[in-house]
Formats: sequence, C-alpha cells, structure tokens
Amino acid sequence: MRKLITILGIETSCDETAAAVVADGKRILSNIIASQVKWHRKFSGVVPEIASRKHVELISPVIEEALLEANVTLGDIDAVAVTQGPGLVGALLVGLSVAKGISYATKTPLICVNHIEAHILANFLEYPNLKPPLVALVVSGGHTAIVYMKDFGEYEVLGETLDDAAGEAFDKVAKFLDLGYPGGPVIDELAVKGNPQAINFPRAMIRRDNYDFSLSGLKTAVFNYVSRVKAEGKQINIPDICASFQAAVIDVQIYKILRAVREKDVDKIVLAGGVAANKSLRERLQNEATKEGKELFYSSPLLCTDNAAMIACAGYFKFKEGKTCALDANAEPNLSLVDEP
Repeated sequence: MRKLITILGIETSCDETAAAVVADGKRILSNIIASQVKWHRKFSGVVPEIASRKHVELISPVIEEALLEANVTLGDIDAVAVTQGPGLVGALLVGLSVAKGISYATKTPLICVNHIEAHILANFLEYPNLKPPLVALVVSGGHTAIVYMKDFGEYEVLGETLDDAAGEAFDKVAKFLDLGYPGGPVIDELAVKGNPQAINFPRAMIRRDNYDFSLSGLKTAVFNYVSRVKAEGKQINIPDICASFQAAVIDVQIYKILRAVREKDVDKIVLAGGVAANKSLRERLQNEATKEGKELFYSSPLLCTDNAAMIACAGYFKFKEGKTCALDANAEPNLSLVDEP
C-alpha cells in the first residue's frame, strides 16, 4: 500500500496560532486553531506586538495538540509547511522560526507557503475533485483580490484593493458604530434585520475597466452619513446602515468577479478568505453564479478563517513538485502571489 504524504502545517500570519496535519493534501487529520480575539478585542483590531507575543506562548502547545489529535509523531511527518507571507512580520517570524527548527531537527524538508494561495487551496480540502482553471475572490481582513488560477502554482492577480481590505473595512465600520470586534460577523447578523436599499452608499470603481477595489471612500461615507444624521437630531438605524454598507461592498465584489469569469472563460468560481464566511456574500454570489451557469465553491467557516490545514494543503502540492525552502528563508510580509516562495 502506498504511504500517504503527511504534511505538518504551521500558520502565524496574523492573530491565529494554528497547526494541522494533512495527508495527501486532502485528508485533514487535525486542524488546531488558537484564537487571539479576546486579547485584541479591546483594541478593536489586531495589535502586532501582542500577536507576536501570543504566538510565542501558544505555538508549541498548538503543534503538540495537532500531532496528538492526528495520532502521529514528528518522525511520521514528510515535510513541514509554514506561512512565509504575506502577513505581520513579527507574527510570521514566530511560525517560520519554529518550522525551521522542526525541519532541522527531523531532517525533513521545509516548505514556504503563500498565505493567499493557501486560502484558495482551502477549497480543495472541502472539494477533493475541484480542479483549475478557476477564478477566485479572496476576501479577508488583510486581503481583497481577484485571482485567476490557471493551474496549481500558476496564478494571475487580476485586481486587488487599493486601500482597505474588505475585512478591515468591516472592522472599522463596526468600531465606529460601537458594535464590537471582529466586525464582519456582527454586521452580517445585523444586516439581516435591515434594508440594503435604505442608504445609497457609493459603489467605488464598479464601472472601472479593471478588477481593483477601493473601500476607504465607502467607509468614510458611512462615517459622514452617521455624523450628519446625528447632527440633524435623528435616530440612527443600525441594521439599515449595516445592510446598506454590506450591500455596497458585495455589489462591487460580485460585479467584478463575474466579469473576470467571463473574460477568462472559466466555469468555476472559488470564494476564499475570512470574509467568504459572510452569509449574504455566499447567497448572492451563489444566485448570480447559477444565473451565469457557473459553479461556486466555498469552504466551511473554519476553513475560511486563517488555519493551518490550508497551509499543509498548499505545502503538499509544492512538496510533490520538489519546491522546498532553505533554512535561511526569511519572512516576507508583502509577499506577492506571483512571487515564488
């Protein structure tokens, strides 16, 4: 019987300390995530220094738990995959340093993974028969991009945000409205109770002949609207604001991803990243994809967020191609998807 290729994945790009063991790139044996939300909540956002310190505290027990749950030892691991970038440099260095140590001590290959690529490949864990070519909409706290995946390892970034990422905009609007952190889930929940057409917030760059996004103007429009209504002595309708803001974000994303699918003449759409868990985005994109005769793929919420199973999955495909990293590999906080880690 053929031996399964077993990859240990490590993820510390932002505020989730995660480790996972994945066999043959598709079978999740363990996927452990230690969230730091409770430490960052009082700041309404991720504090890089706190994130780095918490990674140092949590990384060893998280890896131990991942190995224990998978019922494997480091001696059973064929390679260790780790996020090299993009992300917070201090956070990335924690995971990369530990991965290097494991690689050196066990004499197993080190594989450096692009975080955005891993988000896309998370869908291959959920859908083992999924194959490129496809167009992916990657939306998270730090990234908003449309990516054409021609084949494994072959990507073209068609467009990305020029300022705020989608998740970042949700967090900032939620903070302004005093709704708590993280902002995405609470806005999504409140939006169900509101009217998405109540306020005509701008759809920035929706008609531009490119695939880029801009969300800073929309965020400012929300701030200005609330300030104006308060100055007029009127009551603020929070659900309507949430619904209208969310609709403005989603309208642009759906318009551009569908145009990209037509341009690239593919029949598969992948939704990836933390904001891919947004119920309204999923439902509306599913409806539009069905109208266009396209297939939509998105992961369960656990695999949408930052996790190490997706890192191990990406590592598996690189391992098969012999793409390993030297032990002097450095963290790349601005790593591009078209760069080869």
